[in-house]
Amino acid sequence: MNIRWTSYMLLLTIGLASCAKNANEYDASGNFEAEEKIISSESTGKILQLNIEEGLVLKAGQPVGYIDTTQLFLRKKQLYYSIRALLAKSPDATSQLSTIQKQIETATYERKRVENLLKDDAATKKQLDDLTGQVDLLQKQYNALQTSLVITTRSIQSETLPLNAQVEQLEDQIKKSMIVNPMEGTVLTKYAERDEVVSPGKAIYKIADLSAMLLRAYISGDQLAEIKLGQKVNVLVDDVNAGTKKYEGIVEWVSDKAEFTPKTIQTKEERANLVYAIKIKVRNDGFLKIGMYGDVMFK
Repeated sequence: MNIRWTSYMLLLTIGLASCAKNANEYDASGNFEAEEKIISSESTGKILQLNIEEGLVLKAGQPVGYIDTTQLFLRKKQLYYSIRALLAKSPDATSQLSTIQKQIETATYERKRVENLLKDDAATKKQLDDLTGQVDLLQKQYNALQTSLVITTRSIQSETLPLNAQVEQLEDQIKKSMIVNPMEGTVLTKYAERDEVVSPGKAIYKIADLSAMLLRAYISGDQLAEIKLGQKVNVLVDDVNAGTKKYEGIVEWVSDKAEFTPKTIQTKEERANLVYAIKIKVRNDGFLKIGMYGDVMFK
């Protein structure tokens, strides 16, 4: 009887030791998370179209909706009319200068004719001097008018610059009224609906790339020497059939500051310890979900 009892206790001890060994065969544990991004409105107005649903996979650069731009378009149209009205005030330099240019040509021709007559003593020196002075005066008037017209034209054009800048500003606001998905990923949460009025900064939806998950785990100071960036590790996750799925992960980040163990750890003794957070990138086959637990085994 004693021999049988002794054998039973020995087997029980071995079994408990084996279970304890299996329970502590991992080096760290943590939860899976993803790099989430909240997509917010960059414009003000009513959402006229929003083609997203939670769980929908979107591509980077994919248009998913737009916000009403009617008022922006009307303001842009008004600015175009103002610019056109200003430019209409620009002087017609060609027609104004052509009048004086014609007078210069006439006076120059007359002076040439008098020069020929003077050679034959058919005209006087005073007539030639008068015509020369007239040509010089007309040329000065031409130059002065030309300068004045250039200044006036440039002044009007400069008045259109602020209006053109406002047009560009409105075009940028119209562009930002298009809701374009910035990254490839899965819609996690939808915060807005069609026909809702939004303003800049209003969250529309949350998206995350679930093709690769991050396991945030915690290690002790003694384990720091076993970890380095880029190191490959094994990640164990509980399977639906009470088994374990094994993934290969890569250490992407190691905290440089110690912190108290998170309160998700159950015992006060463990929570009192200082630990270091690490992030391990794991390629997701569709089984991993945000918030799932995972265990880490260092290779």
